[in-house]
Amino acid sequence: MSWNVEDIVEDALTSSSRAVQFDKDGKQEVAAFYYREAAKFLDLAVNSAGDGVNKESWQNKAEEYKERAKELDQMVAKERTLAHTEQSTSQKHLQQCHFLFLQALDADESGNKDEAVELYSQAIQLGLTAKKTTGDVELQEKLTNLARKALERAEELKGISAPEGNKPQPGRVSVQPRLPALDENKSTPSVVRSSAQASRPPLHRGSSAHLKVTGQANYTEEEKRVLLQTSRINNIEYLPFMSVDLDERFQYTLPFTDRDGLLALSPKQHKNFSKWTRPSDFCPEPKMVVGQHVDCFSIKQTIVSDCSFVASLAVSALYERRFGRRLVTSIIYPRNSRKEPIYNPFGKFHLGSHVEHNIISCKYMVKLHINGVPRKIIIDDQLPLGRHGELLCSYSSNKNELWISLLEKAYMKVMGGYDFPGSNSNIDLHALTGWIPERVAIRNDEPHFNSDVLFDKLLTRLEKGDVLVTAATGELSDAETDRTGLVATHAYAVLDVRREQGLRLFKLKNPWSHLRWRGNYSELDKHHWTPQLQSLLNFDPNSAAMFDNGVFWIDYDSILKFFDVFYLNWNPKLFNYTFCIHQVRCGDYRHSVMLVTGCVVVTIDIV
Repeated sequence: MSWNVEDIVEDALTSSSRAVQFDKDGKQEVAAFYYREAAKFLDLAVNSAGDGVNKESWQNKAEEYKERAKELDQMVAKERTLAHTEQSTSQKHLQQCHFLFLQALDADESGNKDEAVELYSQAIQLGLTAKKTTGDVELQEKLTNLARKALERAEELKGISAPEGNKPQPGRVSVQPRLPALDENKSTPSVVRSSAQASRPPLHRGSSAHLKVTGQANYTEEEKRVLLQTSRINNIEYLPFMSVDLDERFQYTLPFTDRDGLLALSPKQHKNFSKWTRPSDFCPEPKMVVGQHVDCFSIKQTIVSDCSFVASLAVSALYERRFGRRLVTSIIYPRNSRKEPIYNPFGKFHLGSHVEHNIISCKYMVKLHINGVPRKIIIDDQLPLGRHGELLCSYSSNKNELWISLLEKAYMKVMGGYDFPGSNSNIDLHALTGWIPERVAIRNDEPHFNSDVLFDKLLTRLEKGDVLVTAATGELSDAETDRTGLVATHAYAVLDVRREQGLRLFKLKNPWSHLRWRGNYSELDKHHWTPQLQSLLNFDPNSAAMFDNGVFWIDYDSILKFFDVFYLNWNPKLFNYTFCIHQVRCGDYRHSVMLVTGCVVVTIDIV
C-alpha cells in the first residue's frame, strides 16, 4: 500500500484533533495515545517529504505532542496511585478467613478430616481475632458468620454434638463428596523417586492423560537420571509435577518467602524500576480472574521481551472463552473445588497485629511442561513497579486481575528472569498447555510450500479447536515497518481465520495492545471494507479507528508477503498414543552430549 506526504499529514491532523478533544474531555489515557499517533505520523511525514518549509514546523509539533503525551501518562499513573486506597487490616483478614474456609471445605470434600478440622480452626481463630479489630458492623457480621459456619462443621467432624438451638441449619454448610477429576489423573505412569522408596505419587499428566502409553509404564534408571539432570534449570531445581502436588498448602502462620529470591530485571525495567510490590498494594480487590472467563483482549505486554509468550496467552485465553474448556487457567494454584484459580490473601498474616510488611508475599504454584514432563514452579506474588506506579511486566487491563502477571512471572523464573532474550510460540505454548508444536515456515518461492493447503488447514482446524496458532514476522526494513505498521521479528496472536466473498482474511492481535497493520483491510483502508463485508465480520473501520487495541484484520496475501512463519500447537486429544523418551545421546563432534527428553507422538498430516 503506497503512501504520500499529503495522506500522512491528513492522518496526523485527524489524530491530533481527536487527541485535543479527548484531552478537553478529561480522557487522558486515550488523549495520550492519539498525541503519540499524531507525532508518529508527523515524524513519518518529515522523513518522507523532500526539502520544504513545513518540515521544521512538523518536527516541532511532533515533539510538542510527545511531551504532552508524556505529561498525560504521568497524570494517569499518579491518579491511579492516589485512587487506590489500601484495604484495612480487617478487610484483609476477612479475605483470609474466607480463603481458609474454602480450603477447609475442599479438604472436607476430599475426606481429609484432620486437615479440614485444622483449617476450620484457623478460620475460626482468624475470624474472631479480626472481629475485635474493627468497628465496622457489616464486617463484624461477615466474620461472625464465617466463624460460626467453620465452628459448626469442625464440631461435626470431631463428633461434638451442638446444642439443639445451635445445630446447623439446612443449607448453611453443605459438604458433598468430591467428584472425580474429569481425566487429569487417569493413565498416570508410576515413577520411583529413589531405590529406597517403593513407590511414588503418579506423574500429573494434565491434557495428555487420555493418551495410551506404549512401551513400559515405568521409567528406566537411565530415564530417571536424565529427568534428574534436566530438573535443574538456571541453577534452580524444578521437580516433576506429581498428583500429590494437587494438595499443596498455600496458607501459613509464618510469612511465605520464595527461597529462590527476586527475579532478575531486564535493563529496561532497571531504568524505570521503583520497587517490588504485591497485588494488595495496587489492587482494591485482587482476583485471579475477573468474570467467568479470561479475556484475550485484556492482555497487555509492556517492556519484557516476551511477545511470543504473551501472544500464546492470548490464543489460549480465546480458546477458553470460545470452547468453554480450561487451558491456561488450569495450571495456576491454589484452586477452589470447581478447579478455578483463586487469589491467595495470605501474604500479610499477622493475628492481632496492625503491623503490615510489604516484603511479605503470597505463595502460588504453576504447572509448566518443561524438559519432557510437567514441572512444579513455585512463585511469590511480588511484581516490579515503575516510578509512576505502572507495572513493569505484562498485565490485564481488567482492574484487579492477576493471572497474566503471575503466569508470566512463573515462566520468566524458569527462563532465568525478566531479562528474557525471547522465544517462539511453539516452545511457549507447549510449556503452557502441553499441546504438540509444529513450525510452518512461509516460503512462497519453494515448491514444497502450498499456501492454499495451509490456509484450508488453518481455517478448518482453528474453528474446531484442534490447534492454537500464532504468526511471526521476519526482518523488516525501517521503511517497511513505518509503512505497514508491523513490527520486525515480532509474534502476533491469530484470533480468527475467515473465508468470505472469496477473500481469505486473518484477525491478528499485537501483544503490545497497540500498533496495527496499516495496509489492506486495516481500519485505515477505505476501499475494501464494503458494508456487506463489515456485516459478515462484525467490524466497523470507523469505530476501530477511534482506539488502537492492537487487533486488526489482514489479508492472507499480505501475511504471505510480510510474515515469516506460523507456529501451530495441536491438541493432544487428536491422538490416541504417546511414547516418551528420556535419554542421553553422545555425538561424535567434540564428544558432545545431548540430553533428549520429551514425548513422541505419531507423525501424521493433519488436513
